[in-house]
Amino acid sequence: MPHRINPRKLLLSKWTALKPTNKERHFLVVKMNYDEDEVVTECVIEAVISGRQISMHWHELKDDTVWAQGWR
Repeated sequence: MPHRINPRKLLLSKWTALKPTNKERHFLVVKMNYDEDEVVTECVIEAVISGRQISMHWHELKDDTVWAQGWR
């Protein structure tokens, strides 16, 4: 079952990658991008261990085979 996410509450939320790469397991949503109608279009997540940032569509966080809400 996919996660229920309110896109307006994503900023600074914590996520765990269930299949980590480069030992990057824990992520924090550090930026939200909006369209001209103030609808969330994408988010930027940052790996806690490396600081590497990834831009992605916020709907990708709903995939519970890839992401878990919170840090585990």
